[in-house]
Amino acid sequence: MRSSRPIMLDDALKNDIQAAYRRVLEARSLSPRHGQKLMIAEIARTLGNIEVDDQGERRSDEHVCVLEAGTGTGKTLAYLLSALPIAKARGKRLVVSTATVALQEQVLHHDLPMLKAQSGLTFDYALAKGRGRYLCLTRLEQVMDGAEESPTLSLFEQSVSHKQEEVGELAAEMATAYGSGEWAGDRDSWRDAVQDAHWRQLTTDHRQCTNRRCGHFSACAFFKARRKVEEADIIVANHDLVLADLALGGGMVLPPPKECIYVFDEAHHLPDKALEHFHQRLPVQGAMRWLNQLRKSLPDLHAALAVQPVVARLLQAMPEQLMAIEPHLQTALQMGRQLLPEPSSDFRNDMPRHRFEQGRIPDALREMAAALCAPFAALCRTLESIADILREALDPDKQNGLPREQAEEWLPLVALLHGRALEAHGLWMAFAAVDDVTSAPPQARWIQLESTNNGADGELVYAASPVSAAETLARHLWGRCFGAVLTSATLTALGRFERLQERAGLANRYRYRQLPSPFDYSRAVLSVPPIAVDPAQRDAHEQAIIECVKGLGEDEAALVLFSARRQMQAVEDAIRSSGNAGLADRLLVQGQRARHELLLEHRKRIDKGKGSIIFGLASFAEGIDLPGQYLTHVVITRLPFAVPDDPVGATLAEWIETKGGNPFMRITVPDASIRLVQACGRLIRKEQDHGRITILDRRVLTKRYGQALLEALPPFRRELAR
Repeated sequence: MRSSRPIMLDDALKNDIQAAYRRVLEARSLSPRHGQKLMIAEIARTLGNIEVDDQGERRSDEHVCVLEAGTGTGKTLAYLLSALPIAKARGKRLVVSTATVALQEQVLHHDLPMLKAQSGLTFDYALAKGRGRYLCLTRLEQVMDGAEESPTLSLFEQSVSHKQEEVGELAAEMATAYGSGEWAGDRDSWRDAVQDAHWRQLTTDHRQCTNRRCGHFSACAFFKARRKVEEADIIVANHDLVLADLALGGGMVLPPPKECIYVFDEAHHLPDKALEHFHQRLPVQGAMRWLNQLRKSLPDLHAALAVQPVVARLLQAMPEQLMAIEPHLQTALQMGRQLLPEPSSDFRNDMPRHRFEQGRIPDALREMAAALCAPFAALCRTLESIADILREALDPDKQNGLPREQAEEWLPLVALLHGRALEAHGLWMAFAAVDDVTSAPPQARWIQLESTNNGADGELVYAASPVSAAETLARHLWGRCFGAVLTSATLTALGRFERLQERAGLANRYRYRQLPSPFDYSRAVLSVPPIAVDPAQRDAHEQAIIECVKGLGEDEAALVLFSARRQMQAVEDAIRSSGNAGLADRLLVQGQRARHELLLEHRKRIDKGKGSIIFGLASFAEGIDLPGQYLTHVVITRLPFAVPDDPVGATLAEWIETKGGNPFMRITVPDASIRLVQACGRLIRKEQDHGRITILDRRVLTKRYGQALLEALPPFRRELAR
């Protein structure tokens, strides 16, 4: 048995962190912030006291800290200064993961260069991105040779309405830029936006990539970037990439979890991002189309690949597998159509959906799903085996009887089909499973109609999802990593961490702390005016919003947050038709122009001394940064309760009810608390900011949960018309 030993945060490491912090403050002429110093200490204490064995592997289980730190704390500097020296001392890699591109770019292009220049710490850093963000030189070569795609692959992809000459011209420009070293080969740094249809022809995924067997391996943009990642002390990533890497077993793009200390900034997004990765969906007609095309293409597959005896035997088994699948898919299509409600007259904007209560599906549907699992599993094995043989044929040191040219031509198709077969198998496994709901909630299962681009009546989609990612995160992330820090301005709900613990699988033994804010919140007023009403009184509530907007000052910088697009449009229409041209001219409405253009126009108006009023939906309640004069009034039209038609949330709520719980108080109110704090957080972005927050939903005063929502907000001055 390997011995374990605590490696306490020794004085030398403490001195390194403190000295680096002091140098940064001096270089930037800043004073130390109380919350920032506490954050540095909390992270250093947690990571520095991790027990390791003689091989340096973690043996203790108190290796995670969760820190709520509001805007103005200086979170990025705090976690970089405290975690980096410890990671280097332990021989681990620091992975900084964000939820948004904006924060990722700030860390990469501002915070890390500043830290390297001013802290005295020595380190290298790199950005990690998935394979699909990089140019594939093999695909580039195929496009430049005149093939729209692999001649076989194009049969299975959706047709696109672009001219092939455009793709060829783009490929030629990219080849020149990449060959000269002017471009690193990633989509994000190309000088212009690249259409999705074009980029699909120029990139690849982990199944289609042949790695070291590719003739372009040494020049590959993805593997060049990966080599930089392998050498870096700090790796900047995003939540999606971390979760995708974990889903592949870890260590595929990022280092193995046991070699990593993770920092999850914007950590409140992590549970939802994790759920997205475990979501299963299958468009039934789409599956029937590609399976039918595969059956028609079997003669071509035989002609090209049957020279290899194992492949020939595998291909001979495929017709029977397809015959076992197709009738059951037809049954799935018929069953699904029978279960769906009748579509509305405008079904493209209101697509029909049928959710199975508590995740329980009819026996006939479960039996049909079970009948599809075995043949799809067999098809997965067949396609995987063929793909392995094709990859082997690309290895110059191995001879398996298949010419390299044939393998290169057909591998993208086989890999694509293998991926689709795996997705279909995963979906039917989820529908065939019987949930044990004694201690854990069931999976959410539903079917829905989705609009298509070709004018058809809609695509029938089967879907399933876990209602919580807690167990998966606990086992694959927190249980495997060396250490982790989770931070955000909003991690608590109703002032407590329990909701995050429940959703993210975080143990009670981890370290939790709310750090003090540097802001004087008494500079802002929280108002519930007399005109506020219960939104259930729809007309009165709409009129209250109109009155509030009409009462805004002519030079005021305001953000009005709506919970429904329909109401936002109704209020806009009422104001524009009221005859008040000056007020109507001040409106900037989400969806009528790109988000960055809208915010830029808002800033320009304020710079000119004019007023500006932004109408926005939920996405504008988070991530909008309008400090100082650019935002002095936030109007929250309605308490931000979640829309009740989400299949995942509805299934979880049903399960809680069966256990005697109250899903409204356990889920809905805590989640609304987080969103309300985020919405209010748009106002105070810097220490000198001031202004007003107006809530037009009277339930915050009349309902018993309202007091809890108010108590969870920062200590604004209150003007409550009770």
